[in-house]
Amino acid sequence: MTPLREIAAGPLSIAFHETGPASGSPVFLMHGFPYDIHAYEEVAPMLAAAGCRVIVPYLRGYGPTRFLDAATPRSGEQAALGADLLALMDALAVPRAVLAGYDWGGRAACVVAALWPQRCAGLVSCNSYNIQDIAKAMRPLDPSGEHSLWYQYYFHSERGRAGLAQHRREFNRLLWRLWSPTWPFDDATYERTAPAFDNPDFVDVVIQSYRHRFGLAAGDPAYAGIEARLAAQPVITVPAITFDGADDGVRPPAPAQAHARQFSGPRSHRVVPGVGHNVPQEAPRLFADAVLELVSSLRA
Repeated sequence: MTPLREIAAGPLSIAFHETGPASGSPVFLMHGFPYDIHAYEEVAPMLAAAGCRVIVPYLRGYGPTRFLDAATPRSGEQAALGADLLALMDALAVPRAVLAGYDWGGRAACVVAALWPQRCAGLVSCNSYNIQDIAKAMRPLDPSGEHSLWYQYYFHSERGRAGLAQHRREFNRLLWRLWSPTWPFDDATYERTAPAFDNPDFVDVVIQSYRHRFGLAAGDPAYAGIEARLAAQPVITVPAITFDGADDGVRPPAPAQAHARQFSGPRSHRVVPGVGHNVPQEAPRLFADAVLELVSSLRA
């Protein structure tokens, strides 16, 4: 990847990779937990070669991205992630873009698509509608669903916070293996990403995120208005392509109709065989083609 750039955006100095022509159709590629911008190491050049302006930021708490003020709450709540993406678009003077992501990054893209549809030309989202319904978060799942969320319950305890802080690289590598059981990533692939977890705010942001989504931790008051809007589970109206990995070890694939009521615009849902949770890194050509499908429809 080309050298990183940094820009002040909202409460952050966001580090990001940019490639492709400055005049190209803008695309934001958003990584998840526990991953980083290398999830798009193959996708970004494909999009750039097709004429897109491609922006791949480190999320809050990852890599070189930093908070500008020590007093800012280290929140990982969904409203903060969406607001960060919107602030980055503003800082880069991008009025409208295709937004693509998975896990936390997909959540950020879904938040912007739902609340500021005029800023989202199209959405690529893994696990479909990725906005949390916090009011219902304490309703039990079936036992297999509860089992897959063990790490979230672990983070609810101070033992979990200490475990993540002490063993962050080993812990996150375990999640990679469990969530993408058919992806044969090697040591070098993981070690390209692992330094992103050394960010001084990583643990605080992660712990707050997994407690807030269950109503167990207060959010940053700065985002209370956004969270109130998200509580209404707003419908996504923009054109969307949604993916599920058939082998996803944390979010099992779901049929299109499971999320149909939360999309009112054109939507194509695809289940990808042989792929787990990290779709863009496991199936980069497929992910890039989905983005280009939306970009092409805008150019037509």
